Amino acid sequence: MMMLPVIMAGCEARVPMAEDFIPEYQGVKTTLLDGDLVQFDVAMTKARSIGNVADYAECAAAQYTLIRGFGFARHVRTNVEIVGGVWQADAVYTISPSLPRGLKTIDAEVTVQNCMERGIPTV
Repeated sequence: MMMLPVIMAGCEARVPMAEDFIPEYQGVKTTLLDGDLVQFDVAMTKARSIGNVADYAECAAAQYTLIRGFGFARHVRTNVEIVGGVWQADAVYTISPSLPRGLKTIDAEVTVQNCMERGIPTV
């Protein structure tokens, strides 16, 4: 039996480069829904998971909370989808001057500092 060489032109796998894993943050849109209820729409590319885009929204919420003169926020919900390779999150938080009731609360000042250390932009 004669073996013929297989030619696979143009099928070489590209080795991922470091820049392939550096997130590209594409901005935040903030909408005050009602009183202390705020929606954050964020977009990014090169996210590795839903957690990356959710973290971006949380960082935006923390900074916005400080800008409004409050110290705390409580996560209400986050919806994430990928559209054309762009990760998008629609997250809603309540903001307040004191620690709100609930399990998913954030101290805005601590969270903003953590975001800066991790290289995640805020509002």
